[in-house]
Amino acid sequence: MSQPRELDRLSCADCRQLNCYRRDKRFPEFCLSVTSRGAADINAEIEQSKTAYTEEGPDRRMALAAAEIEGLYYGKLTRVEEIIAFAKRIGAKKLGIATCIGLMDETRVFSRVLAAKGLESYSVICKVGSLDKTEIGVPPEYKVQQGCHEALCNPVLQARLLNQAGTDLNVVVGLCVGHDSLFIKHSAAPVTTLITKDRVLGHNPAAALYTSGFYYKRLLQEEKE
Repeated sequence: MSQPRELDRLSCADCRQLNCYRRDKRFPEFCLSVTSRGAADINAEIEQSKTAYTEEGPDRRMALAAAEIEGLYYGKLTRVEEIIAFAKRIGAKKLGIATCIGLMDETRVFSRVLAAKGLESYSVICKVGSLDKTEIGVPPEYKVQQGCHEALCNPVLQARLLNQAGTDLNVVVGLCVGHDSLFIKHSAAPVTTLITKDRVLGHNPAAALYTSGFYYKRLLQEEKE
């Protein structure tokens, strides 16, 4: 097997041109919009993605709705309002809410907002099923509070219950890293996120990136084997 070229190791984070947006600069040699990688023909991949957006179906409806909301309301609507606008444009009438137990107050408010806008909601908390963490093999010392029943987060059951409820669009409210991945994997309905949990930064995870040059320098320190 041939070794990958150095250019093949580069990706969008290495680009400073961002010419893919307005085509007012130039594409770097490694640009994923113009350069094929491995067995993949980038032109064929682009055409296949375009087909998903041009053939009638849910992908096209969601793509058009998202573009319309961005074009009409850029910098004008909150994330809550954008979700409502998106739901209505794709014909979603029943929204599922996969919520963290730590954000139940926010979920209750969001549910009221949806109702005020004529949308039905159905929420499932992360601790649903109330399985103790040790029941799936989590060592007792990994419990946040020792010596008591501590339910594991159950995103698979959250997804299954929302699937059974027949939701048209599911909204993540503060699921933990990894639990959100499992929920998205098992959700039958499309998924969007309202709140991304960050217990340290008040659910604003981007703050760690903004302050990586000062307060969070440790993020850029290389880990040693």
